[in-house]
This record gives sequence, C-alpha cells and structure tokens, in this order.
Amino acid sequence: SESMCGITGILSFNMVGRMHLVHLEEATKVMAQRGPDAHGTWFDDHVGLGHRRLSILDLSEASNQPFADVSGRYQIVYNGEIYNYAAIKQELSGKGVPFRTTSDTEVLLQAYIHWGEKCLERLNGFFAFAIYDAEEKSLFLARDRYGIKPLYYYLDEDKFIFGSELKALMAFNIPKQLNQSALSQYLQLTYVPDQNCMLEGVQKLPPGSMMKVQGGEVKEESYYHLQQEVDASIGYEDAQKTLKRLLYEAVERRMVSDVPLGAFLSGGIDSSIISTIAAELNPDLKTFSIGFKDNKYFDETAYANLVAKKAGTDHTVFKLSNDDLLQEYEEVVSYFSEPFADSSAIPFYILSQRTKEEITVALSGDGADEVFSGYNKHQAWTQSQQSGAFNHLVKAGSPLWSVLPKSRGTLITDRVRQLNKYSKLLSRAGAEKYWFLAAFIEQKKVNKLMKESGDDRQLLDELLSKYSWQDINDVLHADMRLVLTGDMLRKVDLMSMANGLEVRVPFLDHTLVDFAFRLSSQFKLHEGQRKRILKDTFQDMLPEELYTRPKHGFEVPMLNWLRRDLSHELKQHVFNRDKIEAQGIFNWKEVRRIKRQLHSLNPGDSHIQAWSLLVFQRWYGEYFN
Repeated sequence: SESMCGITGILSFNMVGRMHLVHLEEATKVMAQRGPDAHGTWFDDHVGLGHRRLSILDLSEASNQPFADVSGRYQIVYNGEIYNYAAIKQELSGKGVPFRTTSDTEVLLQAYIHWGEKCLERLNGFFAFAIYDAEEKSLFLARDRYGIKPLYYYLDEDKFIFGSELKALMAFNIPKQLNQSALSQYLQLTYVPDQNCMLEGVQKLPPGSMMKVQGGEVKEESYYHLQQEVDASIGYEDAQKTLKRLLYEAVERRMVSDVPLGAFLSGGIDSSIISTIAAELNPDLKTFSIGFKDNKYFDETAYANLVAKKAGTDHTVFKLSNDDLLQEYEEVVSYFSEPFADSSAIPFYILSQRTKEEITVALSGDGADEVFSGYNKHQAWTQSQQSGAFNHLVKAGSPLWSVLPKSRGTLITDRVRQLNKYSKLLSRAGAEKYWFLAAFIEQKKVNKLMKESGDDRQLLDELLSKYSWQDINDVLHADMRLVLTGDMLRKVDLMSMANGLEVRVPFLDHTLVDFAFRLSSQFKLHEGQRKRILKDTFQDMLPEELYTRPKHGFEVPMLNWLRRDLSHELKQHVFNRDKIEAQGIFNWKEVRRIKRQLHSLNPGDSHIQAWSLLVFQRWYGEYFN
C-alpha cells in the first residue's frame, strides 16, 4: 500500500506541452518528504508519471511505482490505502486475473482494467491515483470520498498537470498569479477551502470525484454523494448497536499493516474510543499523546492516562514546552506549499515526528466532530435557531460584549468572546450564519486588509443553494465539505506526511459516515449534549471522568509568541511598510492597525490575523520571489 506517497504527472496535448516533460524529475523530487523510500518516473512521448514512495505493505521492489500491467497498456501512480484489497483480489483471481505482487497497487490497477470507473464504488479506503491508458492516450484520476488524500491539477491548451501537492505543480513552471478570492477566504478561515486554491488556474479534484483527460478534453464527475435523507425509522437503541458494529469493523480494517502500528490518544472522547477498540483487537497496542508543560489549562494527559490504563495500552506521553513548539515553527511553515494558518498544525507536527520514532502507522479520532456534531459552534447554531429569553438578552447586551476585553486565554474573557460572537450570530440566517461560525475573521475586516477586494461569493452561494439550513445535519454536511477537507484532513495529511507517518481515520469509513448521515440530528446533538450517540454507545468502555470534564480544544500560545519570540519575524515579513507597499497586496494602514492591536490590552483576534499574514508572507516569499 502506498499511502505515504506523493504522485505527480503530465499529459501533453501538443509540442508546446511536450516540452514540459523535462520538469517531471524535479516535480517528483520536491515531494521527497512524502515518500523517502523510493522514487520512480515513467515517460512516453507525450506523457510522464512520477511517484515517491513510503512502504507500508509489500515492501518489495516489485511494487515500486509507476506500476504497469503485464501488457504495458496501463500505468498507475497511486497514493493511498485500499483496506478491502484482499477481498477484491480474491474476486478478480476467481475471474482468472493473474497477480504478480502482494500490493494493493496492482489490485487497484486490475480493478480499473476489469470494471472501469465502476471500480471506485467497491473501494474502501483513502486514495488519490492516476491511470494512463496508452491505447486511448487518456488519463483517469480519482480521489477518495471525503478528500483524505489531496489531488491538485492545472489545465491549459497545451497540457494537463496533476500532483499531491501544489509544489509539484509549481515545478512545471505554471504561471504564478495570486487568486484573490482564495486569499480572502484564507484570511477569514485560516485555510484555503478545498474548493479553491491560492494559485490562479490551479484546482483540486473534489472529494468523491473522478476525472478523465483525453486529447485536451476534460470530464469531471462525482461518483459519491453524502447521504442527505434521514431515515426516521431507525430507533436510538438499534442505531447504537449498528454504530458499534460499524466502528469496530472500521478500526479492524485499518489494523492491517506490515509495519508497526499504534494510535493517537489525546484524552478526548474520539481518540479514546478508537484507542480502546484498537487495544481490544491488539493487546500490545502503543498509544501516544502530547502534554504541555507550560499550560495546564490545555494539558489533557491526565485523561489520556486514565484511558490508556483502562484499555491496557503501552502509553507514551511527549511533554512539550512552549520552546519545543516554537523550535518547529520554521519546519512547519516551510512545509506548506499552500498557506495554512491553523496553528494546531505545530503540535500535530511534533506529535507525528515523535510518534514516528516508534511506529509507522497511527490511528486517529479525526472526523467524529464533523460526523457526530462535536463543535461549540454546532451548539451555538442550534441555540440561535430557537426563540427564547437567552437570545433576547444576548442581543440586548451586544453593545457591551463588543467593548469588553476578549481572548481565549482565560475563562471570563473567553466567555465574553463567545457572547460577542453569539450576539452577531443572532442577526444572521442560513448560509450567512454558517459562514460566520466557520470564519475566525469577519469578511469586512478582510476586505479592509486587502487592496483588491477578494469578496468572492461563489463558495457561499454554492453552500447556500445546497441546504435548507433547518437542521444541524445541514451544518454537518457543510462541515464535511468545508472544514473537514480544507482544515482537519489537510493538517493531518501535511504534518504526518512531513514526518513519513501514515495516519488512518476510522471515523471516516464510508459505511460509518453513510449510516451516521441517515440518523436523526437528535441522536447527535441533544439538549446541548454533543456527540450524544457516540458518548452513549461507548460509555461503559471509557473512564467516567471523560464524561464530566470540560471540553476545550488545544491552542498554541500564539499571542505571546507573536509579541515576543516571533516579533522579529513579523517585523521582517509583515509589519514592514516598505515590503507591504512594494508587494501591493495588502493595505499598510490596516496592517499597522493589526500591529497596534496585537500589542494592546485588548488583542481580540489580532494574533490570528498576524499569524495568517506571517504564514502567507513566508509562502509568498518562497514561491513568488
């Protein structure tokens, strides 16, 4: 299996396009971190495919890629993991298909040869792959249902280029033009949504989609859609039984590996459930978590220890100081080939780095918040849909909330921050309300910051038209498409890949997700209790302390960093009038306002803005200058 890999390739339509084949070696090389074990390229007169490999299953040379079928008609490059490949292989063998390796790469290729694009419906796993057909002179590409693996592409009249990372495409010398709408969305959300890209002209193949490229013609279509019909006949007890069975199966599928496997265990409900099930299936399971020496408020190791003890895992805690986090700043920021300013990427990078010293594959609890409703904002959204005294009070108090000091650092100021945001929420409806909850920085602030207004409504309008916004299931649907793919999975893919660690996410097994979206939203969010069915189903397996604890996400001490440790970085790249004015992207007046606010007694969200700008400037400096 080739999950820890990078793929890239080019299909040229004419002589001009063909001249770009010379860049393939370089494009493959820039993804070295994604796959340290092997490097392969394959050329025909007008097509080239490249691959970097980190071996997880069938460690032999025979499975190196690009990989061809016996006839030589088909060539595949693939990044991913097909969990049910043995069953598919058995079925194909029964039909007389001969196999010469034990890898899932060959199974995937034969499945495509045998069933064509219909093979996608049979796959359980996560993947991005491309198959070249020498007879048709066509390229077929596909991406897994939820976009666990990335796939970028670029098309002009001469050529089609694709890659696992933006840097692979840049190696082909594509035009470098900043996409203003993507920049606007990035500054609001701290990440570029999957539906957009920071480089004009580059796109991402949507999750659950496939694409065929032939003679300059490109056809893209979905092969998978998220379930939208709720099945009211499913009762709560039955739903729990099914959920338990599906999650056990999902974890079991993900425990097949020829290299050491373990699990992340943070002390939250999601990773605790996954680790506990995995420990039942493997009594020697190793689990890993990070603790924070300098911040007791965010340190969850006590909870992780309770779970590890109850489940009987071999548990390791990496205790980190703020300096440990800061030391990795450089590595992390330079790894993003598209700007990404969710600062929790830094601790996740370190967790991946330290974990990799012990294991090569890790199970994680990602996806549960989006599938079963685990975010604060879900509760806020539900509450804001109701008419009641509390909402009237908050609305009436909004002039007060806006002037009180706000930050996430202490309980009181965090509450004020939430009330202030909530009062604004009450004046919005539908997708506007959803977007307001998803964004860290309001659109009008971002418009002031940017010279060209990047106010692009396309993504919002697409979200608007798709849902009725009557039910939390609509919000979860939108989260699957926006937050999960653009933020959570992006972070996991980039930071684990940077360390040659493969992360597997049982909560995103499509059998489980399809089932969860058929359930009434009452089963997920009920009277203010988040992830209700998940908590109820596994309550007897987990320490009861997990159920009485306060929920808070982890945050790095960004405000202090930017004021102190990273102030020289900011001075050089962001709070630098000459640079900002020469660059012509941002308004200096607004950048200066952010600087002043950052150092004031009421920093608000200025640290988020400053960090997003710093990450962007570092990226821009590397790729545009």
